[in-house]
Amino acid sequence: MTNRTLTAFFIGLFASICASGLCAETKYEQECAQLAQDKGKDAQRLQKLLKLDWEHTMQESPEFATAVGYPGQNARWSDQSLEAIARRHRELQAPLKVLKSIDRQTLDPSNQLNFDLFKKNLTTAIEGTSFKSEYAPMTQLNGVHQDTAETLEIAPHATIKDYEDIIARLNGLPVLIGQVMALLEKGLAMGVTPPRITLRDVPQQIENQMAEGEKNALLKAFADFPTEIGEPERARLRREALTVLKDKVVPAFAELKEFFVKTYLPGTRETISMSELPDGKAWYEHNVRTSTTTSLTPGQIHDLGLAEVKRIRKEMDAVIEQTGFKGDFEEFSKFLRTDPRFYYTDSESLLRGYRDIAKRVDPELAKLFGKLPRLPYGVKPVPGYAEKSQTTAYYQEGSPQAGRPGWFYANTYALETRPKWEMEALTMHEAVPGHHLQIALAQEMEDAPEFRKHGEYTAFVEGWGLYSESLGTEMGFYKDPYLKFGRLTYEIWRAIRLVVDTGMHSMGWSRQQAIDYFMANASKTEHDVTVEVDRYIVWPGQALAYKIGELKLKELRAYATKELGEKFDVRQFHDQVLDNGALPLDILETRIKEWVAKRKGTPDTRGAVNPQTKS
Repeated sequence: MTNRTLTAFFIGLFASICASGLCAETKYEQECAQLAQDKGKDAQRLQKLLKLDWEHTMQESPEFATAVGYPGQNARWSDQSLEAIARRHRELQAPLKVLKSIDRQTLDPSNQLNFDLFKKNLTTAIEGTSFKSEYAPMTQLNGVHQDTAETLEIAPHATIKDYEDIIARLNGLPVLIGQVMALLEKGLAMGVTPPRITLRDVPQQIENQMAEGEKNALLKAFADFPTEIGEPERARLRREALTVLKDKVVPAFAELKEFFVKTYLPGTRETISMSELPDGKAWYEHNVRTSTTTSLTPGQIHDLGLAEVKRIRKEMDAVIEQTGFKGDFEEFSKFLRTDPRFYYTDSESLLRGYRDIAKRVDPELAKLFGKLPRLPYGVKPVPGYAEKSQTTAYYQEGSPQAGRPGWFYANTYALETRPKWEMEALTMHEAVPGHHLQIALAQEMEDAPEFRKHGEYTAFVEGWGLYSESLGTEMGFYKDPYLKFGRLTYEIWRAIRLVVDTGMHSMGWSRQQAIDYFMANASKTEHDVTVEVDRYIVWPGQALAYKIGELKLKELRAYATKELGEKFDVRQFHDQVLDNGALPLDILETRIKEWVAKRKGTPDTRGAVNPQTKS
C-alpha cells in the first residue's frame, strides 16, 4: 500500500463519518437552520437564502467564481478531497429545509419562479449524490490536466495582485493534483472509470501541461502584462511563476502522468456503456432526465431519434439533387469530405472565415430580437494542448462583472477535417444568435438572483443553440446548397445523438456500431465522428438535450404562430423565450402558453391566467 493509498483510506473513513452526520455543522448549515426558524416574511427569507447559497457556492467553487467574475476567490482551487465532497453532499439538505419552511403561495410570481428553480436544482443535485461521478474526475474532455489552464487564462490579470493570485494558484496545483489522484484511485477501487479507449490522448494532454518555461499554457498571462505593471515587477512575477512551475507544478503533473499511465489506464474498464457502472442503469436514466428536463425514457428518445434521422435524410437527399451531383448519399458525403475547395489550408484563414460570418450575422439580429446583449464576443482557436481530442467548436461565457467577453472557440487542428460548409451553422450555434446571445442576456437580467443568471438547463441552452442554427435561413444565410447541406448535416448530427447515445448506454450498442451509424447518415469526417462518439461515451445523456430542446422550441413557436395569427411577432416570441434565462422545458412551455393567452386578450375577459396551470 502506497502512502497515497493509505491517506485515501483515512480520508474515505473520515468522509463516511461526515456523511453519516457525526461531523459538526458548518457555518453554512447553521445559517440555513437559522433562516428556517426565522419568522420573517417568506419572500425576504427566500432572497436571503438565495444570496447565502450563492456566496457559499462561490466559496466552494473558486473556479466558477472566476468564470462569473465574483471577486476574492482567484487565488484558490476547489477542495476536491473526499471529505470535502462528502460535506458538500450533506450540506445540500440545509437549504432544502429552508424551502420547506416557506409557503410558496405567499410569494409573488417572480419569487415563485425563483423558488421553483432553486428547489428543482437542489432536488436534482441531491438525487445525483447517489451516483459517484466524482470518482471519474478526468476524461479526454476535461479535468485538472485541462481545466486549470483554462481557469488561469480567464482569471483577471490587470494588477500585481491578480498575478500574485495566479502564482498562488500555481502553488496550490500539487495539492489539487494529489486530490484528483486520490479520486482516481477510489474510482478504480469502486469500478467507476471512463472506458479505456476514450483515454488514449490523456497522457499527452497531461504532458502538454509539463512544457518548460513560458511556453507552458499555465503561464499564458505572464507573456502579456498590462502597461500599468512596470518592468521590475514583471520580472519578479515572471521569475516567481517560472520557479513554481519548475519546482512544484511540473513534478506534480509528472507524478500524475506516471500514475495515469502505469496504474490508472491498465485498470480502467473496457466496456463503454454507462449501464456497466455500479447502478449504471439508474445513473443513465438520471442523466437523461437531468439533461432533457423531461420524463422521456431512453427508449422513447431512441425512437424519436430514428424518426428525425429519417426525416432529415429526405431533406438532405433533396439538396443533393439540387446540386446536380450524380451519385448516392455516400458518394456525395465523400465528395464533401475530400474536395479541396471546401477546406482552408491555414488556421488564420479558417478563423477569419468564422469572424466574417459572425460579423455578417450581427446586423441581422435586429430582425428577430427586440433585446440584444451588451456584452461583446470574439473568435479564437481551441488551445493547442486540448485541440486533438476537443470537439469542432465550443463557447466560453464571458463575464460582465469581470469585463471579459464571450469567446467562440474554433478547432484548427487537422484542417482537412474542418469543412467550410459547416461554418455558418456552427457560428449560429456557438456565437449568435446561439450561445453568446442567450447566455449574455441571462447574465444581464435585472432583479434576478445570481444562480438564475448562470442557469445550466442543458435542454434549454443547447436546444436554443440548435434552434438558432435554423434561424440562419430567416437571416439570409445558407444561400449556397452546400451550406444548406451543412446546416442539415448539423441537424441530423443532433438527431443521430439521440440514437447512438441511447444505443450505447441503454441498448447494448458497441462503439463501432455507433461510429458506423453516424458515418452512414452524416457527412462529417471520420475524425469528427470518432471524437463525437467518444464524447457521448464519457458524457452520457448530455448530447440528448440538443434535439429535445430544439424540438420543444419549434413546437412552441408553431403553437404561438397558430394561436396568435396576425398578432404573432417573432421578435416578441424570442424575447419571451429568453427573458427569464435558462428554464426547464416544462416551465418554459407553461410561461409561453401564458404569454400567448395574454396576447390573445384572455386576461381582459377571463381574468388572470393561473400560474399553476400545467400543459
